[in-house]
Amino acid sequence: LVSLLPCCRAKEIKTKLGTLLQKPDSTIDFIIPYPEKPEKPPKAQKPSPEEALQWRDSLEKLLQNPYGLASFRSFLRSEFSEENAEFWVACEDYKKTKSPVKMAEKAKKIYEEFIQTEAPKEVNIDHFTKAVTIKNLVEPSPASFDMAQKRIFALMEKDSLPRFVRSEFYHELIK
Repeated sequence: LVSLLPCCRAKEIKTKLGTLLQKPDSTIDFIIPYPEKPEKPPKAQKPSPEEALQWRDSLEKLLQNPYGLASFRSFLRSEFSEENAEFWVACEDYKKTKSPVKMAEKAKKIYEEFIQTEAPKEVNIDHFTKAVTIKNLVEPSPASFDMAQKRIFALMEKDSLPRFVRSEFYHELIK
C-alpha cells in the first residue's frame, strides 16, 4: 500500500494541474499574483536617490545594480515583458561560462527558452539577428548571443527604460 502512495499522489497532482490549465485566464490571475511594488532582492541594498537618478540616463548602470535590476524586472513583469531582462541576464551569465560543455548546455537552454520560434519566453528580435544567432550556435562561443543581446538591450533602452522612469516603481526609489 505504501508503495502505491507516490503513484496516487502523482495522479492527484496531475489531475489538479489539468483542472488549473482548463480554467479561464482570469482565474489564473488570482492564482499567480503579480506584485504591485518592486521586489526587494535579499542581499541588495537600496540605492540612494542620487544613485537611482543616474539610471534615467543609463540602462547599463541600472542593470549592473542588483537592486535596480530587481526593480526593473518587477516593472517589466507588471508589463508582461520580463523576458527581455531575463534574456539579458542569461546572456551575461553565459558569457562568464568557461567550460565548453557547460557553454553548449547553456547556449541550448537560452536558444530554447528565448530565441526559437514559439519559445516560452521568446524575445522580439528580427529574422536577420535570429539567423546570425543560430549560425553562431553551431560552435558556441562567449560572443554567440552578442548581436541578439545588443538588440534586446537597445529595445529596453529605447522602449522600457523611459516607461520605467515614469513609473511608480522608479518614483519610489528616488524619494
